[in-house]
Amino acid sequence: MAETIASILKCKSAGIWSVAPSATVYDAIALMADKQVGALLVLSGGQMLGILSERDYARKVILQGRSSKATAVQEIMTRTVVTVSPQHTVDECMRIMTHHRIRHLPVLDGDGVVGVVSIGDLVRSIISEQADTIDQLHTYIAGSYPS
Repeated sequence: MAETIASILKCKSAGIWSVAPSATVYDAIALMADKQVGALLVLSGGQMLGILSERDYARKVILQGRSSKATAVQEIMTRTVVTVSPQHTVDECMRIMTHHRIRHLPVLDGDGVVGVVSIGDLVRSIISEQADTIDQLHTYIAGSYPS
């Protein structure tokens, strides 16, 4: 049975890290560093307006010679955000991330944000599932597989 995003979110910390659109990019990057995440949701009044990633920072601040202390998040955030639901499977999310060349997926239940999954979360899930399969095969081959 394919693992869903809901099961991954159950294992993650409950925090959803976000920033206001008017915050400075500097403050957003400092929060990313503090929380050890590669992206923040941009929220205003509970509504998701966009996402800010390290890639946005590198391409829209550093390469354009802007100042992170003088640039607002809303100036560089990605406004068109690809999202998934808790019912999406890990495999579906991997395909979505690969197709869109992104590393973070906000998870929405209806209109509400319930979490964010990263490519690392998905890879850990896949590795764990593969390890379980290998253990089951070893047990089966050894003849101690339960009937």
